[in-house]
Amino acid sequence: MQNKKETLEIPVTNSFLEIVEPPNWFIGFKDTSLQLLVKEKNIGNSNPIISYEGVSIIKVNKARSKNYLFIDLKIDASTKAGKFDIVFTFDDGTTKTHTYELKSREKSADEYVGFTSADAIYLITPDRFANADESNDVYNNLKDTSLNRTNGYERHGGDLKGITNNINYISDLGFTAVWPTPVLLNDTPRASYHGYAITDYYQVDPRFGTLDDYKNLADELREKGMKLIMDQVANHCGLEHWWMKDLPFDDWVNNQKNYEDNIENWNNETNIGSNHRRTTNQDLYASEIDRKGNNEGWFVAGMPDLNQRNPFMAKYIIQNSIWWIETLGLGGIRQDTYPYPDKKFMSNWAGSIMNEYPNFSITGEEWSYNPLIVGYWQKGANNKDGYESNLKSPMDFPMMKSILEGINEQEAWDQGLIKIYEGLANDFHYKTPKDLVAFLDNHDKSRLFTEVHQDAANAKMALGYLLMMPRIPQIYYGTEILMNDTANPGDHGLIRTDFPGGWKGDKVNAFTGEGLTDVQKEMQSFVSKVLNYRKNSAAIHDGKTVHFAPFMGTYFLFRIKNDETVVHIINKNDKPITIDLKQYSEIGLNGKKLKNIITGEAFIWGDEIKLSKKGNLILTTKF
Repeated sequence: MQNKKETLEIPVTNSFLEIVEPPNWFIGFKDTSLQLLVKEKNIGNSNPIISYEGVSIIKVNKARSKNYLFIDLKIDASTKAGKFDIVFTFDDGTTKTHTYELKSREKSADEYVGFTSADAIYLITPDRFANADESNDVYNNLKDTSLNRTNGYERHGGDLKGITNNINYISDLGFTAVWPTPVLLNDTPRASYHGYAITDYYQVDPRFGTLDDYKNLADELREKGMKLIMDQVANHCGLEHWWMKDLPFDDWVNNQKNYEDNIENWNNETNIGSNHRRTTNQDLYASEIDRKGNNEGWFVAGMPDLNQRNPFMAKYIIQNSIWWIETLGLGGIRQDTYPYPDKKFMSNWAGSIMNEYPNFSITGEEWSYNPLIVGYWQKGANNKDGYESNLKSPMDFPMMKSILEGINEQEAWDQGLIKIYEGLANDFHYKTPKDLVAFLDNHDKSRLFTEVHQDAANAKMALGYLLMMPRIPQIYYGTEILMNDTANPGDHGLIRTDFPGGWKGDKVNAFTGEGLTDVQKEMQSFVSKVLNYRKNSAAIHDGKTVHFAPFMGTYFLFRIKNDETVVHIINKNDKPITIDLKQYSEIGLNGKKLKNIITGEAFIWGDEIKLSKKGNLILTTKF
């Protein structure tokens, strides 16, 4: 028996482990470090070994839970793409093997070009845009099995293929980038459609499709010269995320002890929620309790607040973003709830990405109407506390508010169009104003048509200005056909209404125009003509901006570059009016021929212009 024991081979289980993330990696990064999160029963009682040229284990980190290991690797610059085994030897002598792959990068870092002021972004809520694959509408093994288009908070069946199948529609409108709200797994019991309660950061929600469907969307957009923007969430995950069942460390999420103490009775009352005091990020006098209340409180009870001060969590989030950039060939990232995570981490996160991809773009959501607050988050800002965000493109909530107020208010010395004029005048505060992402509505805000009192002329004035000003414009799906939430303003289910024509049997089809009203068709045409002109307008992309203080219910904005001048005129007068053009003589247009971008009609810039009705006028010297 002794001889048999001596010659007995160690039993080997050649099985993939429960979780290894990132699931693969890539060669050729500036940062040669890689940290693997490994989850498997009792994996903490094992010792990993790798034998692959150019890959070395720097450190093996054990966690509170014995079911985790965090393995620090170094990937030498000379390392070749390929597969290798990670062999885990346990204390009892057994081993488990996981095959890991390092892939070649499909294009160089410089080729990852993000969105700029030359782009126009189309924002889509995927569940509500188009259902191209009814076979993936419901999965009985997921916690939310709803499928009910009459309920704004249940799933409707829209998917990634629905977007891909309608790229021509989006492109023909003149958009150059598509931003879908998150499509990663949200295995939550209710309202899983919106995507912001992620339960697996590396898995596409099967109700939206597969990873191949996501890749195909990115590929099809690229073939059209368009960009895919990924909506990411670094602040929180979903309560049903797999790690919430077995947290690796005591501080993996913020207020973790409170959660663990109340796990059997978890609700909004037991939750320590965020105080939402986002100004504590900038406030020189903010108390520590207020600062922590914003950054460490949970957004809601169903969204655990990730602790980015934990170095393993921080590394996990950064690597996840980079993995998706490489896997999809992204043209940008939109980061949700930007002022809620640890702000030092957010600087490192954005900086790590921009270090690897110098031409990339990131936009961050700071829902503040104060330009001082928004400007704080832009790269290069002269912040008194010395903070550098590394974020190129904050979202311009202040300008949204200014435009809507300017269009809606009665004209007076201190209201109406002066709000837009002074809103744009605040650009002196921003490091690079044209890099801000500006918008008039989105998936969280009332739709434009509702905001402007269901007045199509008002909507055109607002949209025309948005597309002419020095910004990166974003338009929400359906705005081009005047979709609204007027029946219950602000209701999220109504804001995220199904796009007509995206489902079999829809009587109205906005993709083809069937069933649309004349007013809707006119708006669709307006958006298309302006956007398609904008595509090739150097003056709008990065030209000089000159605007004049509102005069007699009108407001003139000029964009100028070389021999191209674009004029945007907002006229709020219901009755015909004649405007003296001599006051705009410094622009140098006198005697020049201009074309109306919408109608194609020619106009000679002389001493005056007659404006026959309320609305906007867009003229160009470019023929």
